[in-house]
Amino acid sequence: MKRFLLPHLICPACLPREYPLILAAEREAADDIITGTLTCTKCKRRFPIKEGIAHLLPDPDSSPAGAQWRYEEKGMTDRYLWSHYGDLSGDTVIDDTATSWANCLSRTATTGFDAGCSVGRITFEMANRCHLAVGCDLSHGFIKTARSLAQKRELDFSLPLEGNLTETFHLSLPESWRTDNVEFVIADALRLPFSANSFDQTASLNLLDRVSYPLAHLFEMNRVAAAQNASFLFADPFSWSTTAAPEERWLGGTTSGPYPGRGRDNVRALMEGKDGILLPAWTISQTGSHAWKMRTHCNHYEVITSEYFVAER
Repeated sequence: MKRFLLPHLICPACLPREYPLILAAEREAADDIITGTLTCTKCKRRFPIKEGIAHLLPDPDSSPAGAQWRYEEKGMTDRYLWSHYGDLSGDTVIDDTATSWANCLSRTATTGFDAGCSVGRITFEMANRCHLAVGCDLSHGFIKTARSLAQKRELDFSLPLEGNLTETFHLSLPESWRTDNVEFVIADALRLPFSANSFDQTASLNLLDRVSYPLAHLFEMNRVAAAQNASFLFADPFSWSTTAAPEERWLGGTTSGPYPGRGRDNVRALMEGKDGILLPAWTISQTGSHAWKMRTHCNHYEVITSEYFVAER
């Protein structure tokens, strides 16, 4: 974990109150903390740093539960690597979706945060526009892979070609991309381990319909975003499922309850200040949709369309 992250960290277990974490480093390399412990000044919980990765979950000893286990499988990591970086790996089937998302981050910012970053493409895109950029995800496999890519700038991954045959891809980051100012941590998108107003550029892509409490995620994103001169890139396919969250917590896709109708309309209204939950209110400056792909094998792809908006305040 890079030291530049320390001033922004708080105890996720003590939220909504914010208490800083104190570092006890055991092994370092330059400004990178390889092993150590972060301890809450209030509750005294200890959050480990292992192999350079800070584990900042509210329960530091928790393990993946339910459907989260599938994101720890190497095959899943490789599928997301293709989805995020296929355009950099020479696959002509992948489109320019990642570039399209990145174009929504066109403004220059000081600090960037990517929630549910997966294997990190948007976090790296933020790093090219910010002084520092941070990505978080629940998956240890995703974070380990993204951090390795930041350090080595290249890796190989494989996907099914046909049956038991596989195809190997080589990924190399462009020389112009910065990696010295990017970091990845394990964290829960519902209890973010960052102090209020830490980031002036934030993103949550294809995550809202996968968390157990969608409104809590938006609340957390609003909390860590700067109160002014901030931007928020939001996107989601709104594939509501009771596997992820009970229906009464959905922010759309129902005919009754607190948020009936379409998710895109309800999220926009909340961002614009409805019910006074997400304040200061945001102004929507751009809307649209992007289709993105997941590869099963060379002749089979899943296409998902996410509706997005860019909010500013």
